[in-house]
Amino acid sequence: MVADALIYHPTVSHYLRYVATTIGRDKLLRTLQYFSRFLAWYLYRTNHPKSSIQPWETLKKQFGTTRKLMRVGKFVEHFRAAAVAADAKNMDPVLRYCAVGRQLGYAGYLTLDNLTILDATAIRKFDAAQKLGREAYRFWFTGLSFSIASGLYSLYSLRQRAARLGDSKEGEEVVESKKLARESAAIRKQLISDCCDICAPATALGFANLDEGMIGLAGTTSSLIGVYSAWKKTA
Repeated sequence: MVADALIYHPTVSHYLRYVATTIGRDKLLRTLQYFSRFLAWYLYRTNHPKSSIQPWETLKKQFGTTRKLMRVGKFVEHFRAAAVAADAKNMDPVLRYCAVGRQLGYAGYLTLDNLTILDATAIRKFDAAQKLGREAYRFWFTGLSFSIASGLYSLYSLRQRAARLGDSKEGEEVVESKKLARESAAIRKQLISDCCDICAPATALGFANLDEGMIGLAGTTSSLIGVYSAWKKTA
C-alpha cells in the first residue's frame, strides 16, 4: 500500500513529466555544473587539498560536455524563432527587434558551440576551437543583452499601463491589475536570470572581472530559476 501510494503520487508523475523534457534535464545538469564550479573555487580558496577539489572540477567539466552534446542542432530552433519574431508585425517594434536580436544571438552562440564539440570531447583537437569558443561567448553576450533590454522595456511599459489604471476598484480594472502584476513578476524573474547568466560571457570577453566563485554562484542562481520555471510548466 505504501509503495503504491508513492509510485502513483502526483509529485512522482510531475517529476516524470519534468525529466521527460530536454529543458528540464538540461537545467538540472546546469545547476550541478555551476554549483560544482563554485564549490571547486571555494575549496581552492579555503586551502583544501587538490584531491578534494579534483572531483568537483571533473563534475564541472563532464556536465559541461554533456550539456554541449544535448545542445547539438538546437541552433535551428533559435533561427526559426528569430524569423517568427521578425514576421510578427503586430508586436511592439522595440520588443520585436529585441526578440530578433536575442534569438539570433543565441543561434550564433549555439552554432559556434556545436562546432567546438569535437575539440571539447577530445575526439579531434584543433587550434581554432579556442577562437570559436570566444566568438560563441560574444554571440551569447549579445543575445543576453537584447533579452535584458527587452525585459527593462517591458517593465517600463507595464508600469505605464498600471499607472493608467490607478487605484480603481472596478472589477475589470482589478483583474487587469492582477494580470499586470503577474507579468511584471515573470519579467523580473527572467531579468534576474539574464543578469546572472551574462556574468560568464562578460568575464570571458574581458568586459567584467569576476572570479570563478561569483560566476559559479550566478550560474547556479539562474539555473535554479530555470529549474523552477520548467517545473511549473510541466505541472
